[in-house]
Amino acid sequence: MAHLRSRRLLLIALPSTFGLLVLAYALTRLVVFLGIFGVFRPHSGVAISQPEIAIAHNRTDHDRRVAVVPKITHQIFHAWEQPGSTKLPSHWEEARRTCQELNPEWEHKIWYTDTSRAFLAEHFPWFLPTYDGYKFPIQRVDVLRYFLLRHYGGIYLDLDNGCAASLDPLAYYPAFTTDGGRGALSNNIMGGQPGHPLLVLLTEQLPAWDWNYLLPYVIISYTSGQWFVTAMWERYHWLLQADGTVQGMEGLGAGWKPLHHVLMEMRPGADAWVFFTQVRGGTWSNWDSHFFPWLGDHLVEVGLLVTGVPLLAVLACVWCARCRARPKYRQLASEEHQP
Repeated sequence: MAHLRSRRLLLIALPSTFGLLVLAYALTRLVVFLGIFGVFRPHSGVAISQPEIAIAHNRTDHDRRVAVVPKITHQIFHAWEQPGSTKLPSHWEEARRTCQELNPEWEHKIWYTDTSRAFLAEHFPWFLPTYDGYKFPIQRVDVLRYFLLRHYGGIYLDLDNGCAASLDPLAYYPAFTTDGGRGALSNNIMGGQPGHPLLVLLTEQLPAWDWNYLLPYVIISYTSGQWFVTAMWERYHWLLQADGTVQGMEGLGAGWKPLHHVLMEMRPGADAWVFFTQVRGGTWSNWDSHFFPWLGDHLVEVGLLVTGVPLLAVLACVWCARCRARPKYRQLASEEHQP
């Protein structure tokens, strides 16, 4: 009898334990993933609007802060459809011209396919195997900006972003990225001083994050794009110590602080754009590109679905195990021959 009871308990415990472990793992990964989108708490660092940046720079008393970002803009043009071409589409050329005209004292660099790889070969040759191995060309455009900012410093702008004012007020922020207000941070416009720990972290972690996630949008976003940037942004703030050092990068010195993410929302009622403009882009769309923006707008519902399905599966396993372990009623012979 004791043997049968132990067997029944085992039949219930094994699937229940396995199911709970699967559920715990799924929940852990879900929490980590949703953290990229600021579901549980706002993004680390300091959210700052473009008007606030302008006011801080243009206040009546002289700005006593030290400008730490070099006056360099970086843009990248890899002509995928016409390899080797250096001719920009007219709307991108016009957007680029606005930055040149409004920032005449800045150096404006543009990087093409050959000059991009030559830069990496000279300064970061250890990264070339990963760079050459990327499945999608946009991944190379994504990662190059991090290395350019790490080496030269300055401000990177996507080609579909132009300038609406001088970029000088942004030169006081040691490292920054932009925030579209829809979950993950963005990497369309970024800036920083050479060798900033965030930029070191971004570049050094790229090989370890180079995984095949099957879906094109996920591969691009999580290995090199905005999801990756957001994950590294959060990791930087987690590693930032009270004495201003960054854990694991103490050799870069102390005095580092929480970073600013510049608001660039396009929703009605959002803070005005002061420094940047937006023109037509969309050069890297894939078949799944429309699904994930929708997902970002329905994270709560999808999260409940993702957690609910494994939970129901666990309950179903427990119920099935209990049914199998339950003793079945057997009719006695005396009962069978009752008149």
